[in-house]
Amino acid sequence: MVATMIQISNLMKSYKLGGETVHALNNVSLDIKKGEFLAIIGPSGSGKSTLMNMIGCLDRPDTGQYLLDGKEIGKMNDNELATIRNQKVGFIFQNFNLLTKLTAIENVELPLIYSGLATKARHELALDSLKKVGLADRAGHLPTQLSGGQQQRVAIARALVGQPAILLADEPTGALDSKTSMEILNIMKELNEQGNTIILITHDLNIAKQANRMVRIQDGQLFENEGEPIGNFTIY
Repeated sequence: MVATMIQISNLMKSYKLGGETVHALNNVSLDIKKGEFLAIIGPSGSGKSTLMNMIGCLDRPDTGQYLLDGKEIGKMNDNELATIRNQKVGFIFQNFNLLTKLTAIENVELPLIYSGLATKARHELALDSLKKVGLADRAGHLPTQLSGGQQQRVAIARALVGQPAILLADEPTGALDSKTSMEILNIMKELNEQGNTIILITHDLNIAKQANRMVRIQDGQLFENEGEPIGNFTIY
């Protein structure tokens, strides 16, 4: 039986916007099993970024419960959340977020700097991570010397290097053409087949369909592909 990695129950999150209260998450419940490739699809303003921030331990809910590997995230302090992010979550962003003055391998090494590893060990892990995305031969190149697709591969390698439990991809193909987008998605599929748990945030149905499971978010509520809000039960 596959273990449940993420258990989200009745999450609520609200913000004040221009004197109004916006319910970014409205009674959201969701379970994600270890090794899943899940897509969360929704338009701008639907609550998907807020949900991503919750899953990635970047924010806390107002009410509700989020368990990651059995540990309740909402009760952790900032330092504990930072440790969880560093050890458990690899982030992949739309705009790559690479440092332009660092080479590909130096960018990949960044998450390891505070791990206490020796320089040689960090270098070896970073190079191995670049090999996984087919970019070992570009290790010494600066981001400006790489195509958009290559830069996103470097970003994926950086997310992978610490061997996180979760890869959280926020619109990872948003800045890429359709051909390159499929190349990136194929890499993510391969990583999932190797056992990585991947959560893909997107507004694009064609991108979301590449995942093995899809949920929709609208007005702060999660829905199955069709029908009623998910509420308090798990969907498969």
